[in-house]
Amino acid sequence: MGTAVLSRPDLLWATPGDRRFWDLLREGGCIVLMRHALTVPGVGDPPHFRLRDCSTQRNLSDAGREQSRRVGQAFSQAGVTITEVRSSAWCRCTETADLAFGRHRVWAPLNSFFARDGREQQTREVLLALRDHRAPANLVLVTHQVNISALTGQSPAMGELFLTRPEGVERLPVLARLSV
Repeated sequence: MGTAVLSRPDLLWATPGDRRFWDLLREGGCIVLMRHALTVPGVGDPPHFRLRDCSTQRNLSDAGREQSRRVGQAFSQAGVTITEVRSSAWCRCTETADLAFGRHRVWAPLNSFFARDGREQQTREVLLALRDHRAPANLVLVTHQVNISALTGQSPAMGELFLTRPEGVERLPVLARLSV
């Protein structure tokens, strides 16, 4: 896919070998928003799913597990330090985080609000918690499309990463996007 600068000159679409994405991360103070990796077909979760029972949820596909591993390899090859990895409690997010980064801590504000209430409250809680995030720490948040769209105004593909830095409490500006 190569690097392609979009109509906004400050936004970069990147592939694992693109230096600018990694250079921004090396500066620190970044928040990486990652949508969970590829899942089995479907939208949302089956009726009556249970959050603590992965067998009742829509989970990662084999391609999603491999995609997660590629993300981890790209971070490892770039030599980028991630201070903390937080995840939605959904199994597709925790598995993505574990396969890519080897760890996660569930953070409830990252839980999906697809087809349920809580969008504004959760989004505000995330933005307020991140507003003072500064270098050298880099933070990864593994979550869902609806959460990332609410935080940034942009829609990620499964497994896509948005590189952001907090600016105020209205929205997280996307500085670069990475697909592996």
